[in-house]
Amino acid sequence: MAVKKVKTSTKEFEKAAAMHDPAKYVLRLYITGMTPRSTRAIADVRNLCEKYLEGAYELKVIDIYQQPKLAAGEQIIATPTLIKQLPMPFRKLIGDMSDAEKFLVGIDLKTKKSEDRGQRSEVRSQKTE
Repeated sequence: MAVKKVKTSTKEFEKAAAMHDPAKYVLRLYITGMTPRSTRAIADVRNLCEKYLEGAYELKVIDIYQQPKLAAGEQIIATPTLIKQLPMPFRKLIGDMSDAEKFLVGIDLKTKKSEDRGQRSEVRSQKTE
């Protein structure tokens, strides 16, 4: 009897990752129906992608009401949720998608400024005095 080799999801993912252009972002936006919040999230993400990724992205919008198994598989607990699958590392952004700074940091196009953290600590120390 011949042994059938079964592909694992990890192997499939690695194969897909190897086939993708490393400069191309693979994004999934999970929404709940066509509510005003969902339509705003779709528009915001598309606008930010066009502005900052200039066509070097693949965006798939997934309505968790229509495809609940996909949401369960990704462990979606709130919407809207944007998942950056590629390039690695994997990232999740949850909530308001209109903040360009949060979007850029979330998909690793920009790093948080350490200066911002220093300013916050100064503000905190002033409040405690």
